[in-house]
Amino acid sequence: MPSKQRPASSTRRTEAPTSDPLALDEQLCFAVYSTMLSLNKVYRGLLRDLDLTYLQYLVMLVLWEKDSVNVSEICKRLALETTTLTPLLKRLEVRGLVQRVRSALDERQVIVSLTAEGRAMHAKASGLPSCVAQAMALNPNEIGILRDQLLALRSNLDRNA
Repeated sequence: MPSKQRPASSTRRTEAPTSDPLALDEQLCFAVYSTMLSLNKVYRGLLRDLDLTYLQYLVMLVLWEKDSVNVSEICKRLALETTTLTPLLKRLEVRGLVQRVRSALDERQVIVSLTAEGRAMHAKASGLPSCVAQAMALNPNEIGILRDQLLALRSNLDRNA
């Protein structure tokens, strides 16, 4: 789907910052948080057809990129705790999208692999990024720049947390 162009003025702040540094609209954290809520609404609608939650979709992205991954690697990639990931993986397993098996080399590790149905879902999900881009009204270059800025911000925050 082609992305819609928006007026240049819609991307810039036109009002002067308030004198109150604690004003809600001056907080970057709130801008990021409320944007993520809106992004989740878009994904919720798109993922309904796949019958996936947003977090389940993220797990599937990890597995489509590299199949047969241990739980700790998925946790690391998604910045999740195992207590959050394990029930999510169980639901994906019940749906027949993944299977979990103990590693033969180290039974403390659980390896998560896609099933044939999980692999087939990759094709069904392939149009999601363009739908999200259209909802954002950004072109691929703008999305890449924004993603890179957010990743740099996250890295700085992690380093200074």
